[in-house]
Amino acid sequence: MKEDFLYYLWENRLLKGELHTVEGEKVEVVNTGYRNSDSGPDFLEGTVRIGDTVWAGHIEIHIKTSDWNRHGHQTDKAYQNVILHVVYENDLQVNNIPTLELKGHFDESLFAQYQKLIASRNWIPCEKSISQVPVFTRLLWLDRMAVERMESKSGAVTKILEANQFDWEDALYKLLMRYLGLKVNNEAFEYLANILPFKTLLKHADNLLQVEAMLMGCAGFLEDEFTEEYPLLLKREFAVMKAKFNLLTMPAERWKFMRMRPSNFPTIRLAQMAQLIHKNGPLFSKIKAAKDTAEAKALFDVAASEYWETHWRFGVSTESKPKHLGETTADVLIINAVAPLLFCYGKLHKDESVCETALQFLEDTEAEDNAIIRHFASCGITAENAMQTQALLHLYSYFCKRKRCLECRIGNVLLHKINQIS
Repeated sequence: MKEDFLYYLWENRLLKGELHTVEGEKVEVVNTGYRNSDSGPDFLEGTVRIGDTVWAGHIEIHIKTSDWNRHGHQTDKAYQNVILHVVYENDLQVNNIPTLELKGHFDESLFAQYQKLIASRNWIPCEKSISQVPVFTRLLWLDRMAVERMESKSGAVTKILEANQFDWEDALYKLLMRYLGLKVNNEAFEYLANILPFKTLLKHADNLLQVEAMLMGCAGFLEDEFTEEYPLLLKREFAVMKAKFNLLTMPAERWKFMRMRPSNFPTIRLAQMAQLIHKNGPLFSKIKAAKDTAEAKALFDVAASEYWETHWRFGVSTESKPKHLGETTADVLIINAVAPLLFCYGKLHKDESVCETALQFLEDTEAEDNAIIRHFASCGITAENAMQTQALLHLYSYFCKRKRCLECRIGNVLLHKINQIS
């Protein structure tokens, strides 16, 4: 027996037959209480009728009654308000808390189905049956997963804000820099964002050359000897900015170019970032003021400066091609930087409308394409937008991989389909 399964039975009121304490008093569950995710009793603020008396308080659940002492609850003040001890098997009389034994009071085939589900070696336990869950049920659960995903990301965003005294513009800059780097260069981009503050760039936002010079110079890309006019001009500007702001320079060796599409080269991304800052200045305030998703996304419609039309790297000429940020990259930034920061802003300012706007940004953005999303599609679950792909990523990482089927609405539904899991 698993405690998680007992939680599931209790929370979903799946007990059958007339219930009695081990002492023989009748038990009626008025309110199961709510699941406690922190330390302390398993369910808080429940209500039960034992005999003729109605009790309000907490409920603790164990496999065996003796687990109460084994877990040290007898000396823990957090358990003083426990009104009912729910166990699978009563093996020991513990203090004077009423005890309810569940053995024989639930459908045993349900437990067999649960064991079969979590024992699955498929990609996810319900891989072969998830598509059988009613669409409405799936969509409601994915909505919840999307919100949980945003709340989880808000935690990471809050750490950035705590470190920069809640400078929202700087936080967006750091997030944009991280996700411009993709997985290959995200650490280098993060490092650059930390040694080159957004406030410094913002002071010269009206001068594209100076913004690009600071980004390229602090990144270490202006340390070489150049013959072309533009990099020489950047180098001279950076020397002035470096002295003015006491700027640091990182080793250019930290940047990776191998096995990358040229459009993702860090030089191109930094040139695009320079244009983003030059065009928008304080970007986060403009995103907050945007009347809809299209207006917010239009802020990312930028291209690298003219030099980069014929270059991917300094000193290496190529055929002429404008280096626009691109819709796919803009979507990556909306999904991973803009929406989480906006959601966090709404949470911290207790403004639900801002949180809803952040979710709307995701709903109005194209679905992501990655291995996990493609695997869900092969199971019959196709995402229509980025809100659903984010939801599926959260579902996979926090529920499917950890086999938390009993805490998943989809898993709950499938547990009642005894013969459909293979």
